[in-house]
Amino acid sequence: MSEPTSSDLGAPGEAYRVLARKYRPSDFTGLIGQEALVRTLSNAFATGRIAHAFMLTGVRGVGKTTTARIIARALNCIGPDGKRTDPTIHPCGVCDPCVTIAESRNVDVQEMDAASNNGVDEVRQIIEAVRYAPASSRYKVYILDEVHMLSKPAFNAILKTLEEPPPHVKFIFATTEIRKVPVTVLSRCQRFDLRRIDSGELASYLGQIAAKEKVGIEEGALALIARAAEGSARDALSLLDQAIAHNESGAITAEAMRATLGLADRGRVLDLFEKVMGGEVPAALSDLGALYDSGADPLAVMQDLLEITHFLTRLKVAPAAQGFFDGASGEAKRAAALAAQLSVPSLTRAWQMLLKGLFEVRDATRPIAACEMALIRLAYAAELPPADKLVKDILDGNAPAARAPSSSGNAPTGSGRGPTTAARLQPSAQTMPDSASVALEARVNVAPEARVNPVRGLEDIALMAQKNGAPVLKVHIENDMHLVKLEAGRLEFRPSLRAPRTLAGDLQQKLRDWTGVRWSVSISNEAGLPTLAEKKKNAKAARIESVMQAPLVRAVLDRFPGAEIVAVRDIETQDVAPPAPDSTDN
Repeated sequence: MSEPTSSDLGAPGEAYRVLARKYRPSDFTGLIGQEALVRTLSNAFATGRIAHAFMLTGVRGVGKTTTARIIARALNCIGPDGKRTDPTIHPCGVCDPCVTIAESRNVDVQEMDAASNNGVDEVRQIIEAVRYAPASSRYKVYILDEVHMLSKPAFNAILKTLEEPPPHVKFIFATTEIRKVPVTVLSRCQRFDLRRIDSGELASYLGQIAAKEKVGIEEGALALIARAAEGSARDALSLLDQAIAHNESGAITAEAMRATLGLADRGRVLDLFEKVMGGEVPAALSDLGALYDSGADPLAVMQDLLEITHFLTRLKVAPAAQGFFDGASGEAKRAAALAAQLSVPSLTRAWQMLLKGLFEVRDATRPIAACEMALIRLAYAAELPPADKLVKDILDGNAPAARAPSSSGNAPTGSGRGPTTAARLQPSAQTMPDSASVALEARVNVAPEARVNPVRGLEDIALMAQKNGAPVLKVHIENDMHLVKLEAGRLEFRPSLRAPRTLAGDLQQKLRDWTGVRWSVSISNEAGLPTLAEKKKNAKAARIESVMQAPLVRAVLDRFPGAEIVAVRDIETQDVAPPAPDSTDN
């Protein structure tokens, strides 16, 4: 690496300025990735239609505060000769207002951090100050960074001034949390959404900065930095600063950048993904260990596996898709071949499991152990057939025995059409990936129940409570009443230990109001019937036990030891359509 010049290091004894501050744009020509904002402001300044308040929003590091300062300079620039009388979209940068604003010492341009000055007292100071004319500049400009941190009273206090400020005052707000800003404030501002900077554009910008710093860096390293920055110019410059400090001599290579960022090699991660989807657990764990020993962060490995899964899925539905791999690279060709072998259901399942594993790795005390467990689960689940193919095989009577993960490396290619009977079995997406077991929902046809008299049972009284807006009483009826006797105008029950003492009196009054008939509600010492909640629980257990005896369900439960039925749902007979003919069978 070339030695920095004296201009790069600054004067002797002067503190080093990081690249993010050193190369902060001073005008709109240096603002990258925000063409829509620049075009709108250029037209506004050219026509004199300059708003009195601006709201700048976007993720961190895309240029919100920088844009606010550039707007402040554009509003107050007087030109090199001091004769400019109107705002300009191209501030000169040499006049007194431009210089003092850039150095944050202009008395008419106040920049306030709303995170630490979020009270109504600070806003009142601004309201008091706006009445006075600027001391030396054309406009008074108030820049409030992280404006969403203002308290509710502070927002309310500034509303009137923000709606009708004096002609010599401009407000510029910046925030990363636009949803936390009251709509009453947003309606009084001209809003600009600063977008994330494109990775290619960001990499090109970093290359220009590296050239100015006389630092050699490979294009692959620039692409890695741009990708890790996620569209943030400040993050990208900070990472470039880190890479320059990490490499004492020579050009910054992509390999060195991966080590600096803790990223895994994409080709090696693709090898890992292929082995996991092929069920080669020992080889996959060995590859993961090698990546970890070489400095790869387990969280970064999981993120790369997710990106590979997303890329392969896109290739399945759009073969010309571009993304994680360069289209001309060998890895891209391997990815295309792997995508042809895997089915969309298997990729979808892999995505769900890896996404869950990502959060586990992030929160685990030992991330590498959590990463290993996530890959083991995925390897075992990758060999499971899709649910629709499983049901088809069982119906056809040729269901194969369950297989453990193999070492052949062949990825599953299962696909099949849906079930063709009224009894449909669906695996739970949340249960199956984690335990490699199948939770089943058995849906059976039942006749609809007949309508009953409103006062024939506690069920009808609970329904009356619900319809008449008495939810608390409904809960007590269902959970705390053991029915002993129910006749016309008379009800006896045994209360549970949790029942309120006033339950009988409250219910007696409500029944009279609801039915227009005088009721006698009394408490009995007899055991009585089970509560409605207990009946519901017992009925559910009985239905599950009944469904378990069905031959099809029994076959699936035998196919997956340890599986359980978690729900039984009713469907109407007319909703079950006859199986459609399959042209492939003819």
